[in-house]
Amino acid sequence: MHRFAQPIFIAAGLRTPFGRGGGALADHDAITLAVPVAQAMAAKARPDLFVWGTVIPSLGWSNIGREIWLDAGLDPTVPSFSAVLACSTSMVAAFAAGGMLGGDKDLALVGGSEVMSNPPIGLKLEASKRIVKLFRTNPAEALSALQALTPNDLVLPIKGFANRITGRTMGDHMEETAQIWGISREAQDDWSLKSHQRAVAGWERGFFDDLVIPLPEIQRDANPRADTSIEKLASLKLAFDPESGKGTLTAGNSSPITDGAAACWVATEAGLKRLPEGTPYAELVDHEIAAVDHAEDGLLMAPSFAIPRLLARHGLRYGDIALWEIHEAFAAQVLANVAALEKPGWTRERARVDFDFGEFPWDRVNPNGGSVAIGHPFAATGARDFSQAVKELWAMPSGTLAVVSVCADGGHGTVALLRRP
Repeated sequence: MHRFAQPIFIAAGLRTPFGRGGGALADHDAITLAVPVAQAMAAKARPDLFVWGTVIPSLGWSNIGREIWLDAGLDPTVPSFSAVLACSTSMVAAFAAGGMLGGDKDLALVGGSEVMSNPPIGLKLEASKRIVKLFRTNPAEALSALQALTPNDLVLPIKGFANRITGRTMGDHMEETAQIWGISREAQDDWSLKSHQRAVAGWERGFFDDLVIPLPEIQRDANPRADTSIEKLASLKLAFDPESGKGTLTAGNSSPITDGAAACWVATEAGLKRLPEGTPYAELVDHEIAAVDHAEDGLLMAPSFAIPRLLARHGLRYGDIALWEIHEAFAAQVLANVAALEKPGWTRERARVDFDFGEFPWDRVNPNGGSVAIGHPFAATGARDFSQAVKELWAMPSGTLAVVSVCADGGHGTVALLRRP
């Protein structure tokens, strides 16, 4: 089974170095940070579509895809639009673009950017209505009303990037899920250490050199720590449940506040021929988007539903997948989702897939590190994962399979099946 009417491919793209929150890239916004990536990608090939996203909204634009494309000084006749699905934003942008290719469109440039350092401050509805009405009737009084605003009139990022419905952060939800699934602090710290070690090693051996464009402010990812250790990770304070003493999540085993932009290519066979020779690519065989009731299953557990559904359609067991690129929103999130995949009866009873998937191959996950170490600018992560997975898969034999998985706020999970041609 193939998802698309014709073969569709993901080709490795470019990204900025990922910067720490409040660090080298904090003076950017999601547009200015994306422009150099769009320019560098368009210098390799002219796309027929440009699809981009950002998760943290701004009143300064309504179609960030078009704003980036035009600010980059690129061909205005290229259709450019936006997509958004929380942390899966640039992944679903790729899915959407793949479904639109054909006819006279063979190559799409997709991606996402996020400057988490600068969450916007907005007005609550009543304050906004009051001041907008004053500007229409009495501009001078409206200015006075603006000066008289209080914190109660403002939408402030006091709780960070919290889910609107629950009012709780991703970490709050994940802490609860970790406790339900019995994911220990030690297991999380161990996974985090592996992520940092692999990301640092990837940089040292040059894996990221042709995936990352240096910027004047920063030349390589700022988050991976060569000097971390189990002892240092174990010494960190609890981040989301410090009062009960039952917490397990820390800044060390959670993805950090990050600024960055990332892109990849989506192409038909004809589109691939327009890319520079030697560009790594893989067929996008199939994809799955799952949604769960987060009150029942946990906010970030949808991948454990999407993965078995995707694999079962193709009669694939876990061991048939040579590479797993799993977004690490939290170390606990990776561990909990795989714990669900391994739990007897879970895939049959909860994901409603009656299939023997076998043992999960832990040694095939994130060989060059994941979001805990590299960072997680919400909208950029899907494209970063795709480019990283495609390059890793490119070094493997023809026919080798990979799974790319991203969890997303709202109880979503997006998963792709890639094949090395």
